[in-house]
Amino acid sequence: MPCRTNALYVHPAINVQRRKVTYKLYPTAAQAERLMSLLRAHRDLWNAALEERIDAWRKARKSISYEDQCASLTQLRGELPEDWATMNCSSQQVTLRRLDKAFKAFFDRVKRGQSPGFPRFKSIARMPGIGFNGHGDGWRFEPNLANEGRPDNFGVVCWAKHGTLRLQGVGHLPCRGQARAGGIIKSCELLHRRGAHGDQWHVSVTLECADADVARERTAHHAMAADWGVSHLLTIARTDGPHDEVIEREDNPRWYSSAAERLVALDRAVSSKKRGSKNWKKACARRGAFKARLARKRHEHQHRLSARIAARCSVFATEKLAVANMTRSAAGTVEEPGKNVAARSGLNREILDTAAAALLRKVAYEVRETGALYLEAPTRKLKPSQTCPSCGAVQKKQLRQRWHCCHLCGHEEDRDTAAARLVLRWALGTLDCGQELADAA
Repeated sequence: MPCRTNALYVHPAINVQRRKVTYKLYPTAAQAERLMSLLRAHRDLWNAALEERIDAWRKARKSISYEDQCASLTQLRGELPEDWATMNCSSQQVTLRRLDKAFKAFFDRVKRGQSPGFPRFKSIARMPGIGFNGHGDGWRFEPNLANEGRPDNFGVVCWAKHGTLRLQGVGHLPCRGQARAGGIIKSCELLHRRGAHGDQWHVSVTLECADADVARERTAHHAMAADWGVSHLLTIARTDGPHDEVIEREDNPRWYSSAAERLVALDRAVSSKKRGSKNWKKACARRGAFKARLARKRHEHQHRLSARIAARCSVFATEKLAVANMTRSAAGTVEEPGKNVAARSGLNREILDTAAAALLRKVAYEVRETGALYLEAPTRKLKPSQTCPSCGAVQKKQLRQRWHCCHLCGHEEDRDTAAARLVLRWALGTLDCGQELADAA
């Protein structure tokens, strides 16, 4: 069977993709107040638009579209300029579009028979931020340029650290952060977060980036495949020579387990305070800050791991995961209650703590950024956890069975190791597994 990799894999001359870069803002006290006023205005716009949709359906059984609400917004900006026309119009339209998207998602869930989750009115705490379209339309981001602003052939400038955000009605806001690569600025979003030391503001800038022209030799000596798990975060099989395979394991940091006692103490501190009081708000801020710090640790660990993997391989393969299906609740219904609910709940917590989807997403773009090849094996057809990597025989295993023992060829090894070997051989096209697995290619 031929290898899935080419002898020479060449990216297109310009491969355009969009990325987001987050910068921390440092507003003055007056600017912070203006930012909060802007956020409250967008919250009021969301709530007014939602109320308009609800009233129209209740009174006249009429559905209001995004276009209808944009027309109403134009009329309001003309009639009440002091209340509505002081804000940027395109950012108001972004808020209305988000509400329209929430309604479309609600109706899609109703059609699929899922729990609908009707769009709700928002408080300041539930208003994550404000979106802006069109660079220069009410906002402008000026990065510190490393090449004195001279663009390359694609119109991309090389960026250094930090920059300045000019925002309509607020002023110039210093920013701290760094983009991994330069790009064309397309849009941005102001993010509001409440921490233990007060309100914090960030700006997430969307860049249109062009990958460099990459041409790298593709050989089987640089191929890697990974099997995700809970006991070990990743079990990696990589080629070491024409016929040898080396197994590596990345330990699971278990972020939630290491912080469980502290999280329980913070939850108790919140529940012991009177809801809405100053002490309750302080306790909520402390809990939120601790969870944010935990999320940043996980995020950094995943970025370091993905960068380490991308620097060492020219081909990377993994199975396609459906995390939502893997972590579906086992509680069941009143008529048909689930079995082993407590054990299943604990397993779901451990699965979600690994953030498998986010990790593989980071690995995918890191690998592709270096010019390497990223492959996803079809899990339903290949069955990595059930298939023998030596002979291709399929033998169903329960989740508690962590050792692979083939009933045909007698091959034995760790279950995660066997799955990683299988995906590696699938990626290289050297898996002798019969017609069924050949069709999965």
